[in-house]
Formats: sequence, C-alpha cells, structure tokens
Amino acid sequence: MLLRSQPPDPGGTPYDAPGVKAFLPFVLLATGAIWETVDGSLRPAWLSWTGLAGMSVLYVLTVIMAFRRRAVPARVALAALAAVVFALAIVLGGGWYYLFPLLGIACGITLYGRAVRVVTAAVPLGAALVVWAGGGTLESILAFSWGTFSAGLVVAVILHLHAIIGELNETRQRLAEAAVAQERLRFSRDLHDLLGHTLSVIVVKAEAVRRLIRRDPGQAERQAADIETVGRQALTEVREAVTGYRAGSLADELTRARDALAAAGVRVNVHRTGPPPAAQAEALLGWVVREGVTNIIRHSGATEAEIDLTGLTLTIRDNGTNGPQPADTGTGTGTGSGLRGLAERLGQAGGAIEAGPHPQGGFHLTATLPPGE
Repeated sequence: MLLRSQPPDPGGTPYDAPGVKAFLPFVLLATGAIWETVDGSLRPAWLSWTGLAGMSVLYVLTVIMAFRRRAVPARVALAALAAVVFALAIVLGGGWYYLFPLLGIACGITLYGRAVRVVTAAVPLGAALVVWAGGGTLESILAFSWGTFSAGLVVAVILHLHAIIGELNETRQRLAEAAVAQERLRFSRDLHDLLGHTLSVIVVKAEAVRRLIRRDPGQAERQAADIETVGRQALTEVREAVTGYRAGSLADELTRARDALAAAGVRVNVHRTGPPPAAQAEALLGWVVREGVTNIIRHSGATEAEIDLTGLTLTIRDNGTNGPQPADTGTGTGTGSGLRGLAERLGQAGGAIEAGPHPQGGFHLTATLPPGE
C-alpha cells in the first residue's frame, strides 16, 4: 500500500495540491445526523447537537494542525474526534454512522507511514462492530465499514502522490541548479584554458617585439602581426566557447604550439603516428596540447620540447628545470585550474592524465584516452 512517510506540506507547490480548504467541506457528511436531530429521530437532541458542534470543531482543528505539520496536536485532536464519533454513534446510532467516513478522512490526512495503515484498517472494523451492535443489516455494515476504509485510504494515497510530485519537482529544480553550476564550471574552465594559452603567447611575442624593434624591425613587425592574429583568434574562440560549440582541431593546436614555443625560444619536435583520432578525442587532445604548451612557456624555463602523439596517447616533454606550479599539477594542493581541470575533462571521457618530473630531467605530461573515443 502506497502511503506517504511525511505529513502534508503546507508550503505550497507549483501545482494545485490539496490543502486545508479542500478537506473542510467533508464536514457536510454530518448532514444525515443533523437531519435526524432536527426531525427528532436522535434523542436526546441536546446531546446530538453538542456532539455535532464538538465533532465539527475537532475535525477542522485536526485538518488545520495536520497541514501545519503539527503532528502531536493533530493526533490529539484526531483521538478526541474518534472518541466523540464512536461514543455518540454507540449512544445515538442512526445518522451518526455517516460520520465514520469523515473520521476515516481525518485519519488519512493526519496519519502517515505505518500508523495510517493500521488505523485505516482498525477504524472501519470498529465502525462495522458499532453498526452491527446497533442492529444494522449486513448491507449497512458493509456500506459503512467499506466507506470508512476507502475514504481514509483514498485521501492518504492522494496526499502521498502529491508529496511524491512535490519531491520530484524539488529534485528537478536541484538537478537544474546542478546543471547550471556544471555549465558555469565548464565555461570557466574553457576560458582559463583558452585565454591562459593565448595570453601567454601574446606576452612572449610582445617580449620578442621589444627585443627586435631596433635590431630587426622587419622581424619585429612580423611578430606584431602575429600578436594581432592571435588576438583575433582568441576573440573567435571565446565567442565559440560562450555558445558551447567550440570543437578544437588538433592540427591547428599543434601548429599554434610550434609557433608559440618558437617565439618563446623553445625548439620543438612533433611526432605523430597511428590513425587519426575521432572528432571528440581530437578535441580533447587539442586541449592537452594547449595546456601542456602553456605550462612550458609559463613555468618550465625549457629550451627544448617534444610532442609525441601515438594513437590516443599524447606525451609532451621538456628539458626545463621548473614544472607547473602546485595549483596546475592536478594534485589538489593549489587553488588554480590548469592540469586539474584538464584531468577532470579527460576523466569525463574515461581518459587519464599523468604529469610530473621526468626521470631523465625536465617535465612530462602524458594523456591517454580509451579506445573508441
């Protein structure tokens, strides 16, 4: 039996969930008892009127306390309501039997979990015994007991379903917030990788212009033209990153890597063997080239570098004396992005990255992607 494990939530939802106002009209189930009190069938009348007034107040109080999530007062009011209904049904009979379904509804609203299972079964059984003891026929016994059971069960199930809908809406909202946070992280990581490399190249070429401006104006002019080209390319890449459709070309990244390292005074050898990688793998390896070259220019102090691509394994090695700063090594000991962000990017595709000092000197960076990427 599907029954909610929490009391009704009065906090409001984006859909029309039932609330206090939806259940107050059920007090009209007392119409039968009111009519029989008016025509004199229920005697003494003062007892019936007093009971009807007390029953109505207790029912309303039970519903309000339940929807305000005040479990203890709601259950106390429910117990008092049950005592009034059973006592006057035993004493007066007749129209008071119609209040058993109202008691079932109150149970379905107030109780939850195991308690509602027990009570929605016990109250109909008690109603059947009262009607039988009052001389009711088999038909009336079944009608009142089944009516009481189904009223409580239906209300409990409806509230349970609305609670599930509320939880699903809350979960959907949290997932949407998580997706936004993930997209922000992706965007910041892309901007770091894009602009970090590009700005490093611009700085290196600007330094070259400053050195060559008097000695070789023609070469300085070519370096300045490269700065303009790199800047325009950076603007294009940032626009593509903003729209989320940037697809890096490995060949373009290798060409830029040669130019950037040459401008920084680093001799570079590039080796490619094996079949060309698929589009997604090529884009990921392009990010590895970009980050690896940026680290060489920024941190290594190297004079020579080697980029080797064999299938889906890319290795970048230099002969520098300094590796990336702690924040860039992916060890989690720093506060920056760098290789840590790159490791996250490759990890999402099932790949892995290894970075650290090389046994023969210098620093190496190796990225591996699984087959089929």
